Amino acid sequence: MNWFTKTFSSTIGRKIIMSITGLFLCSFLVVHLIGNLTLFKGDDGVTFNLYSHFMANNPIIRTMEIVLVLGFVFHIYDALVLTRRNKAARPVGYAENHPQENSTWSSRNMGLLGTVILVFLIIHLWNFFVPARFGAAGGLEGVVIENVDYDNLYLKVVQSFQIWWYVLIYVISMIALAYHLIHGFQSAFQSLGLTHKKYTPFIKTFGVVFSIAVCFGFAIIPIYFFFAA
Repeated sequence: MNWFTKTFSSTIGRKIIMSITGLFLCSFLVVHLIGNLTLFKGDDGVTFNLYSHFMANNPIIRTMEIVLVLGFVFHIYDALVLTRRNKAARPVGYAENHPQENSTWSSRNMGLLGTVILVFLIIHLWNFFVPARFGAAGGLEGVVIENVDYDNLYLKVVQSFQIWWYVLIYVISMIALAYHLIHGFQSAFQSLGLTHKKYTPFIKTFGVVFSIAVCFGFAIIPIYFFFAA
């Protein structure tokens, strides 16, 4: 297994891992967004609470959560390793450098964007994931749906999105995520060697549309509940 370890600890290997985990996390974002859009159904949160209960108690979903956490861990760790290697390879910047002419703003600031997203992720998990998994211990109120008691995560969402600074953090983080995805999506295909003059322009365009659409979908939720209060 020595060749395996050397391959995936190399710069190229780590880029491949980042690409695979990044695309996997993109699929998670789509699934998560679809579930969150049930907040707009207009049934006082019944559908969203049923969806949340299913996600919290289905054994397959719980197993996938472990895979998801590992995906995040590997993605973040490899990003840190690659950033350190890049700085070590070029400790002193070029005397004549025009980064705006050779790269996009998002590609030059992936570290900053990633940090913003990581901070938001910690806040978001603490505010929603912990109550959803620990129920009453996490401060959730209960709600009765068809004579069955459920945790009222919908109420938690509504209350959270009535706090202006939390809404602001959420929206700013979604903007950061959009820029992160715009660069990361096309870079993932490039790192995996899936580039072709015929298909690469489509991949880039699809990546931009995907990134903006998904992040807009997430951002519109707190904005809607804040102004609907």
